[in-house]
Amino acid sequence: MRRLLFSILLALPFTLHAAPQTCLVVGVSDGDTLKARCGRPGNYEEIKVRLNGIDAPEKHQPFGERAKQAMSDLIYMKDAELDCIKTDRYGRSVCKVHVAPASAPNGPKTLDAGLAMVTVGMAWWYRAYAREQTPQERGQYEFAEMEAKAKRVGLWRDPDPVAPWDWRKAQREH
Repeated sequence: MRRLLFSILLALPFTLHAAPQTCLVVGVSDGDTLKARCGRPGNYEEIKVRLNGIDAPEKHQPFGERAKQAMSDLIYMKDAELDCIKTDRYGRSVCKVHVAPASAPNGPKTLDAGLAMVTVGMAWWYRAYAREQTPQERGQYEFAEMEAKAKRVGLWRDPDPVAPWDWRKAQREH
């Protein structure tokens, strides 16, 4: 019994996180960061959200503005289901973000915004954080990136695309 209780207590920090919440996307900072208004009228909370599983080009990086526009087209002023798994070092909620697809705007929120960005070549699958995804999500994101690269869509049109983490590192060194 003691061993079972210890196992349960050990697993708690890894399994507990807030339940998904539906919020209105009120701003898009770049291709992987948004602002959302959550709560009820008169009792709103605005949160900054970093999409889990992707890294999009920075604003001043090639394809940065296009990535921001693609994210805006996908989620701006739409209700989104946010499934937040942690808070990053900048105080942003790191979340899986789902919206209703354009083909069924009033339907269920089944479109994974991060996966959509990778699919259209406007973001990289962020392998460094793959452990935060389910095995199924890792497979989907990896496949989407390989397909986008093979089809040379979005940032993959660039003959030598620079991953955002490498671009940020180069900026810090200057």
